[in-house]
Amino acid sequence: MASVSYHISNLLEKMTSSDKDFRFMATNDLMSELQKDSIKLDDDSERKVVRMLLKLLEDKNGEVQNLAVKCLGPLVSKVKEYQVETIVDNLCNNMLSEKEQLRDISSIGLKTVINELPPASSPLAANICKSITGRLTNAIAKQEDVSVKLEALDILGDLLSRFGGLLMSFHSAIQSALLPQLNSARMAVRKRAILALGHLVMSSSNKLFGDLMEFLMTELRENSNPSTTRTYIQCIGAISRHAGHRVGEHLEKIMPLIVKFCRIDEDDELREYCIQAFESFVRRCPKEVSPHVSTIIELCLQYICYDPNYNYESDEEDDAMDADADDEEEGESDDEYSDDDDMSWKVRRAAAKCLEAIVGSRHEMLNEFYRSVSPALIARFKEREENVKSDIFHAFITLLKQTKPIVTGCYDPDSMEHEDGSPISMLRLQVPDIVRALHKQMREKSIKTRQGCFTLLTELISVSPGALAEHIPAVIPGIQFSLGDKNSSSNMKIDTLSFLNCLMVNHSPQAFHPHIGVIVPPVVTAVGDTFYKITSEALLVTQTIVKVIKPLDTDTGFDYSPYVLDLYTCTLMRLKAADIDQEVKERAISCMGQVLCNLGDHLQSELSTCLPIFLERLKNEITRLTTVKALTMIAGSPLKIDITPILLKGVPILASFLRKNHRALKLSTLTALDILLKNYGVSLTMPMIDGVMAELPPLISDSDLHISQLTLHLLTSMCHVHPTSFNKSREPILNAILTLIKSPLLQGGALYAMLEFFQALVATKTPRLGFQDLLQMLSLPIYSPKESQTSTYAVHKQAFHSIAKCVAALTISCAAEGSVVVNQFVNDVKNTKSSDSVQLFALLSLGEIGRHVDLSGHPELQKVIVDSFSASSEEVKTAASFALGNVSVGNLPQYLPFVLEEIVNQPKRQYLLLHSLKEIIACQSSSPSAVDHLKPFVASIWTMLFNHCECSEEGTRNVVAECLGKLTLIDPQTLLPKLKECLSSDSAYTRSTVVTAVKFTISDQCQPIDPLLKSCIQDFLKTMEDPDLNVRRVSLVTFNSAAHNKPSLIRDLLDQILPNLYTETKVRKELIREVEMGPFKHTVDDGLDIRKAAFECMYTLLDSCLDRLDIFEFLNHLEDGLKDHYDVKMLTYLMLVRLATLCPPAVLQRLDRLIEPLRNTCTTKVKANSVKQEFEKQDELKRSAMRAVASLLNIPDSDKNPLLNEFISQIRCNPEMCTMFDSIQKDTTMSSSDSLMDTT
Repeated sequence: MASVSYHISNLLEKMTSSDKDFRFMATNDLMSELQKDSIKLDDDSERKVVRMLLKLLEDKNGEVQNLAVKCLGPLVSKVKEYQVETIVDNLCNNMLSEKEQLRDISSIGLKTVINELPPASSPLAANICKSITGRLTNAIAKQEDVSVKLEALDILGDLLSRFGGLLMSFHSAIQSALLPQLNSARMAVRKRAILALGHLVMSSSNKLFGDLMEFLMTELRENSNPSTTRTYIQCIGAISRHAGHRVGEHLEKIMPLIVKFCRIDEDDELREYCIQAFESFVRRCPKEVSPHVSTIIELCLQYICYDPNYNYESDEEDDAMDADADDEEEGESDDEYSDDDDMSWKVRRAAAKCLEAIVGSRHEMLNEFYRSVSPALIARFKEREENVKSDIFHAFITLLKQTKPIVTGCYDPDSMEHEDGSPISMLRLQVPDIVRALHKQMREKSIKTRQGCFTLLTELISVSPGALAEHIPAVIPGIQFSLGDKNSSSNMKIDTLSFLNCLMVNHSPQAFHPHIGVIVPPVVTAVGDTFYKITSEALLVTQTIVKVIKPLDTDTGFDYSPYVLDLYTCTLMRLKAADIDQEVKERAISCMGQVLCNLGDHLQSELSTCLPIFLERLKNEITRLTTVKALTMIAGSPLKIDITPILLKGVPILASFLRKNHRALKLSTLTALDILLKNYGVSLTMPMIDGVMAELPPLISDSDLHISQLTLHLLTSMCHVHPTSFNKSREPILNAILTLIKSPLLQGGALYAMLEFFQALVATKTPRLGFQDLLQMLSLPIYSPKESQTSTYAVHKQAFHSIAKCVAALTISCAAEGSVVVNQFVNDVKNTKSSDSVQLFALLSLGEIGRHVDLSGHPELQKVIVDSFSASSEEVKTAASFALGNVSVGNLPQYLPFVLEEIVNQPKRQYLLLHSLKEIIACQSSSPSAVDHLKPFVASIWTMLFNHCECSEEGTRNVVAECLGKLTLIDPQTLLPKLKECLSSDSAYTRSTVVTAVKFTISDQCQPIDPLLKSCIQDFLKTMEDPDLNVRRVSLVTFNSAAHNKPSLIRDLLDQILPNLYTETKVRKELIREVEMGPFKHTVDDGLDIRKAAFECMYTLLDSCLDRLDIFEFLNHLEDGLKDHYDVKMLTYLMLVRLATLCPPAVLQRLDRLIEPLRNTCTTKVKANSVKQEFEKQDELKRSAMRAVASLLNIPDSDKNPLLNEFISQIRCNPEMCTMFDSIQKDTTMSSSDSLMDTT
């Protein structure tokens, strides 16, 4: 401490020197000291430093003054509060000084202090703000010197922006001081007053805000000065931009006034401000502005064409003129535009931006936009002013982006595209007009215009791929011009190449064949460009050109031979270069891979030159991954390119990659080796194979199933191509595989790869790896479990299924030995001494074998399986059910009638037998031929199932419903109407089963039933109005399934469905009852399940149908959920987090109503004598509520809301809540960064 004080004293002494350089250096050193976190000043040093810096603010040297001001920033956090107050007092006094330089430097000092003050929750900030505010308000209200007033307004704006919520007691005085400034003679004063009012309204009280709006509207009505009118409209626009959620309730009174002023002639500036105000209403008051949108569109369409000083007709007459004449004409238009009096361009720009806001926020009006707005925007592509044209392009691009979601969705996309009146079909009709309007613009001198054209066309292609197929000849000259123009910037060339690539990728190759002669030369030139980004983009285009001139999947008859050498040579030049950018290296490797893959048959003599370069790149750590992918492409080419010269050195390098800690490299290398084995297996020697095999065992593990899957594919290829390869490496590989098969995680692709491997391995007939050997290895853990085994079963339950599938795969491959194995399993099941593990495994194996092989030749089988339904173990019963269903698939005529008969005759086994039937239907639905085998039995199954709809057990009814749903998929034309007929049944059980059955007909894949389902799903969903509670609940569950898996089924029905859905979110007192449990009374809410189902539907709709929801109506019901039961609250908190991201303006508007329920949850305390689960439940509820609060804080401008600020202060004051909130904010940041890492 002493040494710091001594050092500071020395610096302060130097600051009094008469030499300005000494003063400058000492002040600079002081700033360095103050910026150190470790520095601590004693009271005396603080006082001296503050006094000296304030003195230096009046220094004669400007540089010293500037440094002294900079020192104030770090000093604020290093000194005590009363010293900060001293600084602020001095600065405020200096602002009223007669010396202009001192006033300026003091105002900069105040801004610096305000910016460095700690957050709003600290007492220092509150005290300082209050001491400054009163003096600033006085300065604004009473000061006649305009420069002082301007500085005071500027500082007050900064103060309100950061600490508006702390100054509640001053708001009235601030507003009273600011309003007269709107009439100031100086425009700068008015503008700063407007800015300060904008910051004020974000935190002012409702009464004060209402007074302000009333004042502005009264002045607008009575005022006759055009200049003041413009200021008031600007002020309303600024208020709307800063606090639009509060303007909504006053909009009905504001709109007629602004519309009236917008129509006044001869005042372009007023008109611009009116349209800017409209734009802010559209963006910030979406619900309240709805009735006025059509009026705003009408005005915008009128004024987007408003250009009274220019004649566009002369341009249209001259369209056919040559390029020189175009250039000359452009020069003339520039000269004409230079007239400073012409402000009409600002009106047109404001209109374009307003239309962009409307189009971007009114998805439901898309059809209307394509009828009225789209043609108007296309007609204005000819706009003469570059910035306005850019905004018009942006508005049209926004319209295209809004069209995108309509095309998506699985249900019958073709009908969506070609259906008359749909947005996408209307867009396609307008494509010729778009291309015609852009044709000339693409050859303009203006780079910004050309970039706008390419961006717009790129968006058009992404919305409607193939839309430009008939217009390629009109687009190519523009591309050619931008690539060949010497004046084109680097970005222009990059954008042009990017567009060309997008164009070729999204259209058929044949469309470009007539233009290849024009496209190739400039692209080849671009590959040789000195700027690496142009080269990189050009190589990407070259790769696409190769696929266009010779697609491998079709023979187009196009003569591509004249271009092969040019494309190869320019790529080779970049491939050879070692001193180029990383991105160019990678693109050159990929491009050459494509060249050899598609055109290699024309480059046989060149292979000896370029293949060794691939080998070099394979050895380089930076380029190896890209090279592996390129080699995979070449090796997989149908042209059978001769790459054998590099295999001798290449394969060992690839094998070494398998031990690298680089997942993407491992995956690509496994794929490459698999392709090489399949296509060049003969050229691979045994030492090469052994080298690869030695690296494989560590890759077979449940820690990464995708790598395991590719490794198993490679081993399967090895069995086919080199059957003897397992002689050396069998032990480690088989041990790894047998460990993996016992993993509970093994499933999907990895499991199917394992089945293929075992079938290939047994076919190699390798000694000691025959059928019996492999069967024994697989079943050993089950028949001879380790003595240390503590669990009930020998292996994990999932492992029984995996091993059974492998045994079945082997048995099917070796049909001759199958009978013995089946008999063995039957005996294992019959044997009463068999453990549960053995019985479970035997039954699952019989089921897996029986699905593929007819086992009806084993007479005991049926009885043995049915007897197992009486086993003591539930797992064995389930396995028996599975086995009976799958064995039946092997011989339907024999087994299916038996299963149906048993379902009728054995009520106690009904549930298990229905599961068997479900297995039968699921297996028979997998292929058209299997469906044909099942069809003769459909009628009898259908009748039997409907006889069991009335079962009182909900579990049984659900299985019946699943069977009905899967049966309906087999013959939807006949069976869906039958389901629909049952909706009128008197039985609530039947109605609920039928509606649940419909849920099982909906999947995220396209199916033949989809058009039929779309036409009648409304009838099934009408059951939301059913008198029975359970029917309504299952109806909601079905609706949720449709909204999640196939939103196109229900999008158009939401207007009818949503009222019923929202009705079910209400708590119904008649469904709440009290149950006596001994001496206690327990409340039971029978309506809870249906409310949960309703809120789950609401959550799903946020993801799939957000554009069809009235968010404010949605928020009304979400608010009810925030006060509901624990389960419902948890759902609503999740929804709030999603809404804060998806619709921040709407949430901001309702923030006041959302805070209170969140506060109640966070401050609720559990009774001291409650059980542990209650404490855990409340803790999780608090955490979820705080996650919602954290998401609300991320909404722009939410930190200006007084209620939210008060709640955050309350959280900060409570140590327990503060700790929890901090950890949640940290977790949120961590999880977002983790997800970012996962994608890389």
